[in-house]
Amino acid sequence: MSEAKMGDLVKVHYTAKAENMMIFDSKQQVTPLEFKIGDGQIIPAFESALIGMKAGDNKTINIQSDEAFGPYVDELITKVDKNQLPPNLDLTVGQQLQIQQPDGQVLLVKVLNIADNDITFDANHPLAGKDIIFDINLVEIL
Repeated sequence: MSEAKMGDLVKVHYTAKAENMMIFDSKQQVTPLEFKIGDGQIIPAFESALIGMKAGDNKTINIQSDEAFGPYVDELITKVDKNQLPPNLDLTVGQQLQIQQPDGQVLLVKVLNIADNDITFDANHPLAGKDIIFDINLVEIL
């Protein structure tokens, strides 16, 4: 039986848990995730963990935050004057929304605080600063 290597098209089942052990993503009971190892579609450390595995193998890996969704960056917390936002925008603390930047890039932000004159947004990835534990099952090497 062959081992997975860079460039292989693979199918995997996985469960992903944040460091608090809460499952935030799972491909266990659905169609396996299919991707090519090395194409950059998946967290690089996840791809690397597949190298050498055979179809049917299981592995648990712990990916440090810096290699997963990055560190939590305080500079990504921003206050925006309410006058700069559409007047009919109805926001609540904890709400996530997409903001289009002047360069066209779309940014996912979370509302942290709503004050009289401004709103505080957090542009960090929701899993930034958290280690991620993946339980991986290599279903098939295509």
